Amino acid sequence: MIPYIQLENISKSFGDLMLYTNLNMTIEQGDRSALIAKNGAGKTTLLKIISSEEAPSSGHVTFTNGITFGILPQDPNFDEEMNVLEAIFHSNSPLSKCLKDYELAIKTSDNDAISQASEQMDVLGAWDIETKAKTILSRLKIDNLNQKIKTMSGGQKKRLALAVLLIDDPEVLILDEPTNHLDMEMAQWLEEYLQKGNKTLLMITHDRYFLDRVCNKIYEIDQKEIFAYSGNYTDFMFKRSDRITQFNAQKDKAQNLYQKELEWMRRMPQARGTKQKYRQDSFWETKKIAFQGRDDNKIRINAENSRLGTKIFVANKISKRFDDKIILDNFSYTYNRFERMGIIGKNGSGKSTFLNILTGAKQIDSGVLELGETVRFGYYKQQTDDFDGSKRVIDVITDIAEVVNTNGNSVTASALLTQFLFPPETQYGTVSKLSGGERRRLYLLSILIQSPNFLILDEPTNDLDIVTLGVLEQWLESFEGCLLVVSHDRFFMDKVVDNLMIFEGQGELSFFAGNYTQYCNHLYDKQQEQAVIAKKLDVNKSKTDYKNKETSKKKLSYKEEKEFEQLEKEVEQLELKKKDIEGTMSSGSLSVEEIATLSATYQKVIDSLDEKSFRWMELSEKTE
Repeated sequence: MIPYIQLENISKSFGDLMLYTNLNMTIEQGDRSALIAKNGAGKTTLLKIISSEEAPSSGHVTFTNGITFGILPQDPNFDEEMNVLEAIFHSNSPLSKCLKDYELAIKTSDNDAISQASEQMDVLGAWDIETKAKTILSRLKIDNLNQKIKTMSGGQKKRLALAVLLIDDPEVLILDEPTNHLDMEMAQWLEEYLQKGNKTLLMITHDRYFLDRVCNKIYEIDQKEIFAYSGNYTDFMFKRSDRITQFNAQKDKAQNLYQKELEWMRRMPQARGTKQKYRQDSFWETKKIAFQGRDDNKIRINAENSRLGTKIFVANKISKRFDDKIILDNFSYTYNRFERMGIIGKNGSGKSTFLNILTGAKQIDSGVLELGETVRFGYYKQQTDDFDGSKRVIDVITDIAEVVNTNGNSVTASALLTQFLFPPETQYGTVSKLSGGERRRLYLLSILIQSPNFLILDEPTNDLDIVTLGVLEQWLESFEGCLLVVSHDRFFMDKVVDNLMIFEGQGELSFFAGNYTQYCNHLYDKQQEQAVIAKKLDVNKSKTDYKNKETSKKKLSYKEEKEFEQLEKEVEQLELKKKDIEGTMSSGSLSVEEIATLSATYQKVIDSLDEKSFRWMELSEKTE
């Protein structure tokens, strides 16, 4: 395979913080690779180094000559005054440049430029770009091409940036959290889209189902080194476990050998021969292995929850709408104690609005919503936290509580931060120095230490690393309170919820007893049943149509027979003429006037061909 991108001895540090040293990595044609690491390990920084947005402290990145690559950043940056259509064709990709050149050539009536642009359009397959763009935009729910960027939400901008990238179709796609802000339907479509063809990908994503179904190679940054694994996420988990087991066994073996060799070194302080010198060198290498350590600290969640009464919330015929958009329509529901519900639905169907109504951030239009007196919400919002970047990390927590009771023990704010993988040197640094994932982890801690008994999590998996997600899932499984989760992360939903509320749109809601995978299986079984029923109906209809056709058949009259023979000749002649015109138009040797004249003739041929073909088919049916 062709090595598209090669990283050689890449090191990166920010002051005293060393992210990694001497990383080596190769992205080959057809690799669908993912980069996995804890938050703060430098995943996004490495993508920026590859895309030349950031310079490495040492080492270099090499690209194969002539390859094109496109980048999906975490936070896309558009000209706010542009509209969606302008943003789509504003990129610097070869495809966008070709389209602009062709439009300019047509406007200026420059025949040479039209010919050159047409050839380039052929090479890039740009003639079909409109159909492709419409398909991608519709799949990502971007419907208003005239909408100004400045009126779009953060999620809409992320989806627009993804659409622009997929339309440009570079040879290498570099994606930072591509499934963030995609609903489950969009994420599944993107999986299928990226699996097609021989696409080359390098991505950061926490979506474990996405990793399983799309990737064929995983890179892990661990202990400031990088490790490569062939296969998908499931393969990675097994192989990583084997690697760490092998590491620990090698370390234990080296420690035992070190003790023996240490005694020899004490008896033979100076080497008098080549063999002894070799043994001394081997001793120092053994010592290095024996005392190498792994920083396998994992986040620990020891938060308590407050006492919860029997009444949680009761919704009685509540309604909410924004102009013509209906969110809730006479919705009634009694939420049970210790219920663990997932909320799913397309983007914009009203999921987050429902959460804001529940917590009092938005008011209902009509109906009654009653909350239990003991309910204490912990609301993890989808939007970015509002931390003051100049504030110290430890002050964010001490402003809430200096000391927190967890499982009957008093724990200081500093100790809690350490359990959440914020070491002392990070605690006394400012919030502005944290990575996006670290800020979200701090935000999660700031909610949990307030001892909620009803957790509401709106897209909790965005920007949290896979290790943190795993620990959060384990803690939620034993959480003795109520849980309401909005998430596009199918793996997370399967682990923590046992029933679903489905927002169908325009105020229509349905419920399902089970997790997301069970719901998908239910839909599949339902579709299969409907397909069987439809097939039976089609068979019966075909039998009826055949009988009707047999009874209604008529032979052609003499006049119709002559017309039928003439039509066969005329259709054949028109097909040849159509093909001849298409060849002339694609030659690139015509003037603008000649193209216009020939186009008019071509349309007349098409119209005539359609008319005669239709009449031929009518007569043909009578002859069967």
